[in-house]
Amino acid sequence: MRAVVCRDLSGPAGLVLEEIAAPKPAQGELLIDVRASGINFADLLMIEGRYQARPPLPFVPGIEVSGVVRELGPGVLDIEPGTRVMAYTNAGGLAEQVAVPRTQVFPMPGELDHTSAVAMLVSHGTAYHALKDRVNLKPAETLVVLGAAGGTGLAAVELGRAMGARVIAAASTPEKLALCREYGADATLDYAQADWRAQVRELTGGRGFDVVFDPVGGRHTETLVRCLAFGGRYAVVGFAEGSVPAVPLNLVLLKSASLVGVFWGSFAEKFPAHNARNTAELVSLVSLGRIRPRISGRYSITAFRDALQEVAERRVKGKVVVEMDGYEESA
Repeated sequence: MRAVVCRDLSGPAGLVLEEIAAPKPAQGELLIDVRASGINFADLLMIEGRYQARPPLPFVPGIEVSGVVRELGPGVLDIEPGTRVMAYTNAGGLAEQVAVPRTQVFPMPGELDHTSAVAMLVSHGTAYHALKDRVNLKPAETLVVLGAAGGTGLAAVELGRAMGARVIAAASTPEKLALCREYGADATLDYAQADWRAQVRELTGGRGFDVVFDPVGGRHTETLVRCLAFGGRYAVVGFAEGSVPAVPLNLVLLKSASLVGVFWGSFAEKFPAHNARNTAELVSLVSLGRIRPRISGRYSITAFRDALQEVAERRVKGKVVVEMDGYEESA
């Protein structure tokens, strides 16, 4: 089979598309014929050795796929070959086949094609876990989403609105902010502007945010902690800007605030039953038309570097997906 293989930690330059042996499903695993693979910021971190999970070299990157079950490993009895599925893979997703633990595989919603389904699993799974499980977002609360036009950010905008919150989308260009309004943001915040703290005061009547959803990190973090309302919660989702910020903890004390870490991949592995319930709820929201994954770019597997570059340059508005050659939605 063909796969994108990481042979050193030099980023996209260290990746090679080559023929390797197809995996065999072990105990409790199943083999998936991959139709589409989602590209996440975590993939960039992983191929540079900067992600929390560090597979030994060489490895195949790619942490989520959609496809069709090809073969069942020992002990897997509750799913049939030929079933259309989406899966969280840990690694290995940028390949024509991947073996995945059964607990990380979910039937695809009938309303979605393979490309749309793979755009939902990690992004919406992360956002939903953050808002529902980690910060307990409540109806009528004010939620601000940073990096709101990216895959995870846009998912948080959609889900915040579906959960009844007032959603303020923060991004850095008018085009990205317009997309956030299309996806349900009640208001927008341009943090590329020098006066964006004044925008916060105006948008919240001086009260501040109840919840911050932050997959960006970097230079805005301390300011956003200062913009929390009393008793506010700050969801630390990632560091797409590249730097891990230091936060004066006296601000947390004075505001009686909470800083909450969100690591969906670890949660999904440690609590598969809980994650399965969350995923079922997301599928229900898709069926009801309340969330709709947005595709920012579609690339063939031979153009995998272009897909990664779109994410690296922060041109993404939604989700970037790599489709396998010969992809047919009827399959």
